[in-house]
Amino acid sequence: MSFDLYDLTNKKKNHPSWRLMTADNGPLIISFLDLVFREENQRQVDEHEMVLKLEDYLYQVRDGREDDPYPRSAADYLEEWTAPGRDWLRKYYPAGSDIPHYELTPGTEKVLQWVDSLTVTRFIGTESRLQTCFDLLRQIVRGVEENSEVRIRELEEQKSRIDREISRIQAGDIPMMDQRQIRERFLQFKQIAHELRSDFTAVEGNFRELDREIREEIATWEGEKGGLLEQFFGDHDRITHSDEGQSFRAFWDFIMSPDSQEELSLQLDRVFDLEELGSLRDDPRLRRIHFDWIDAGEKTQRTVARLSGQLRRYLDNRAFLENRRITELLDRIEKQAVALKDRPPTGTWMSLEHPRAQVRLPMEQPMFSPPVRQELISRIEVADEEEIDTEKLFNLVYIDRERLQGNIEKALRSQQQIRLDELIGWFPLEQGLSELITYIHMAEEDPLAAVSDEVSDQVVWDGEEGRRRSARFPRIIYTRRSAHGRT
Repeated sequence: MSFDLYDLTNKKKNHPSWRLMTADNGPLIISFLDLVFREENQRQVDEHEMVLKLEDYLYQVRDGREDDPYPRSAADYLEEWTAPGRDWLRKYYPAGSDIPHYELTPGTEKVLQWVDSLTVTRFIGTESRLQTCFDLLRQIVRGVEENSEVRIRELEEQKSRIDREISRIQAGDIPMMDQRQIRERFLQFKQIAHELRSDFTAVEGNFRELDREIREEIATWEGEKGGLLEQFFGDHDRITHSDEGQSFRAFWDFIMSPDSQEELSLQLDRVFDLEELGSLRDDPRLRRIHFDWIDAGEKTQRTVARLSGQLRRYLDNRAFLENRRITELLDRIEKQAVALKDRPPTGTWMSLEHPRAQVRLPMEQPMFSPPVRQELISRIEVADEEEIDTEKLFNLVYIDRERLQGNIEKALRSQQQIRLDELIGWFPLEQGLSELITYIHMAEEDPLAAVSDEVSDQVVWDGEEGRRRSARFPRIIYTRRSAHGRT
């Protein structure tokens, strides 16, 4: 990859990392941000604490100098570092807090990593890096090999090497790393661990940039809702299914596994117990670095959740506006009809039985469900020789279906749906089982009523002679009809 002169010139003017490196107060900014965020292992700092820390740092820098190289206040410096075009710090309000917080931006993280690379080390670990290169190449070659015989042969060779190593260890020949090898690999692990933690800031920044673009498009969108949704899901899928998004998902699944967390904790504890590391063990942040990874990944997940929340609010607002527009149109039609009632047009007219349009959408029709087959269990017991009163056989019970339909409509005025057992709780049964069966029969005739064989309900009522009666039946749900034929 070659560098383009004009592209580099543009980056020098606009890229936050480049501007930070060339800023007059660059050393002050880099040293202070490294002290607050990395040395103290903090991802976000509230404004009050940030101002106090910067004031103390400026006081230490100014101490003993005749001229004041930093005459401005701490609040002014922080305002400058978060200004558009600088973007060295991000100032935001966390969820549930009315106090602004600060965190490092991806550009500042890159600068801190680059400054780290300028630090002179005692030795350059070429062996461990060479081993890492070989391991990566082996993983690539094994991962793309389609020939099963080649894979089996490689596994057999690997098995033979393991068997030989086991034999040597059983014979007392145990190979051990020397101090140089241990320190070299530990320093490489430390570098990769901190770079991985910084990578999350860049990943979160990409999702946050998508969030900002979506918010701007929603605020200024004037076209169809489907067009905006198509563009939103296209952008979201492009990041989710990109190499970066898939790699983040694989990392998150791995790090959230309890087995992986336990293994990482055990391995870190064993490594930090090695005396050969010496002063390298004094970094407490590295011993719990995997918890920092989890915290950084969780923040990235919350950013994605905010995207979904923003889209949901947009849909709710759009639906409210569309419903209000439909209501306004209907009100306008009614007002025009009232204005014309005393001045009807002349000519031939025909009368309509129902002077309104019945709008029935195809998706409004309920799906077919087989009729419910009621199973009647009759238990015939032999009575004694006493005389049976047959008068009750001639007492016919009349059920007023209009009254029952009125009960259903009254209950549905305040809610969209209601179950039959809830309806009977509102309007108790006056004629017992006959009235209950009538409710069930009305539900079978109503295309908007739903009957479920999987769930059953039970009602209780007072029968004759004060005896309590109960019945269990399939769950029945009545649904309200809208004013325009919709549910």
